[in-house]
Amino acid sequence: MRAAVGQAVLGTVLVAAVLAFATMQDFHGLHVAGVARVTAAAGSLSAWLAFVAFAIRPRRSAAASATDILVVHASQTGFATELAELTATMLRDGGKAAVARSIGELNAVPANAARLLFVVSTTGEGDAPDVASAFRREAMGVRPRLHGLRYGVLALGDRDYANFCAFGHELDRWLRDAGATPWFDLVEVDDGDDGALRHWQRQVALACGAAVPADWSRPSYGAWRLRERRLLNPGSLGGPCFHVALVPDDPASLRWDAGDIVEIGPRRARDDTGLLPHREYSIASLPEDGALHLVVRQLGVGSRWLTDVASPGDRIDLRVRRNASFHAPDDARPVLLVGNGTGIAGLRALLKARIAAGHRRNWLVYGERQSGVDRLHVDDLERWHADGDVERLDLVWSRESRGSRYVQDRLRVSAQDVKRFVDDGASVYVCGSLAGMAAGVDAALRAILGDRALEEMAASGRYRRDVY
Repeated sequence: MRAAVGQAVLGTVLVAAVLAFATMQDFHGLHVAGVARVTAAAGSLSAWLAFVAFAIRPRRSAAASATDILVVHASQTGFATELAELTATMLRDGGKAAVARSIGELNAVPANAARLLFVVSTTGEGDAPDVASAFRREAMGVRPRLHGLRYGVLALGDRDYANFCAFGHELDRWLRDAGATPWFDLVEVDDGDDGALRHWQRQVALACGAAVPADWSRPSYGAWRLRERRLLNPGSLGGPCFHVALVPDDPASLRWDAGDIVEIGPRRARDDTGLLPHREYSIASLPEDGALHLVVRQLGVGSRWLTDVASPGDRIDLRVRRNASFHAPDDARPVLLVGNGTGIAGLRALLKARIAAGHRRNWLVYGERQSGVDRLHVDDLERWHADGDVERLDLVWSRESRGSRYVQDRLRVSAQDVKRFVDDGASVYVCGSLAGMAAGVDAALRAILGDRALEEMAASGRYRRDVY
């Protein structure tokens, strides 16, 4: 480094001397050619000084970027983010320089990246998470030369859905085709399987030369009790939906943010025929309500146990999982909320948080079947609208309308209003069914705002979805 500085300084002195001499001669002769030589000499000096600045600049950031391990996460519900941050922490604890970043911050693989770890979810029937849509289109739409890159992929999925871990596999194929070298084979995780996560820990630690850490384990479930269960849609053409209220044995557990997700732990059936499955639900209340509220449609054995078999006072194994990707904005920007069915749960919590913060620029577009019976907390919505806490309320009843039957239809009809709202800085939140609604709303927003604009909104956190 000192030698480079010495050479740079010597070169600078020589160039300065040449420039001084050329300048003296030109001013003595006062002819145009001399002025040109002065200009050329000045340009040479500027170029040399730029090189000197580059050569003697602090190398700290460049060296760090060469040794950093970048852990890139693509999350839909926050679990991939949680695991990426745990991975980065594990590496730092092992003496490695590691940092976690959202894939939404990238439009390509960083040019100086030598070691990358990807923790990516698959959403829906094989789709990339919303935050990854721009990266998937821009970066993965071409084949760069990544021959110096070593990488690993942790693919999160659920075998109950088609195209298990599809985005993780797609990313892995793209990296291989671009010449990158895998440290180890892609690791698949089915519904948070502990064994697969332990395998990932060990593979990362061994590949990166870090000490193998203690096993991760998903946070343990706490003891909660069923306080209340109430049918919300008697006489509905759809499946019965219940308002469920749960309270913890430890009052300190009443702690979450609007947008977070609750996990109901596996439990043994009353007839002891087997273990009922783990289930996730959007939270419909705030801690200030004194209970954790859910809106549960009776569909499958897990939800049937919660809505039909469990009795008031029964223990429920439960944990709250942070889902920062669906949290409400901290500021007073407008918010457009769109959903259907039991998606009212997540939207209700967001509205409660917005109202409590005094933020009233809220536009809700919500859809169900029939206005007379499918009133899943619709009384709350109408009261908030009447009080001015919800600026605009569009209720869409699919069995009673010939035009805008679904929420996506209402968005298209209101395209100019949607565009103006977004131009005012609005964020968009979508909660509800993956099949039909989520894809329809996405298509409508793309038609109104454009693909690139919506992808930029997703990458910046202004387009967020909790769909299932």
